[in-house]
Amino acid sequence: MKIEAVSAASVEARVLVALYVDEIAAAFPAGFDPKASVSADPDELTPPNGTFLVVRADDGNPVGCGALKLLDPTTAEIKRMWLAPEARGQGIGRQLLEALEQAGRDLGATEARLDTNEALDAAMTLYRKSGWSEIPAYNDNVYATHWFAKQL
Repeated sequence: MKIEAVSAASVEARVLVALYVDEIAAAFPAGFDPKASVSADPDELTPPNGTFLVVRADDGNPVGCGALKLLDPTTAEIKRMWLAPEARGQGIGRQLLEALEQAGRDLGATEARLDTNEALDAAMTLYRKSGWSEIPAYNDNVYATHWFAKQL
């Protein structure tokens, strides 16, 4: 397994985000429309504003992704974190989250934030086990039911 930065505007990134959107839309009772959510546009996910990471299996095929964007010079937000079903349960999600946290540090952030939905139990468990704390809402994401932060 390898985690590497790629262009958020690449075909590969767009395919991975589409897989993420499809899965989230199926998981949320009211579906999911990324246009109604908090933005995660390619320009926001490109240095120096952010980054887009791809998780690759040993054979080089992509099996996940995650993105990070700066909300301000010291606060980063994690977006679009997703793993293919076959990559789950192996600790890869924790490695991806750690890589995103490091990307935030590399961009100068001292705090990271994220929002999530109560339907994503495994994600919330991962965040809590990785030292993230629940905080009051910091955005108006219509799909978010829980907000988290972590000092970097």
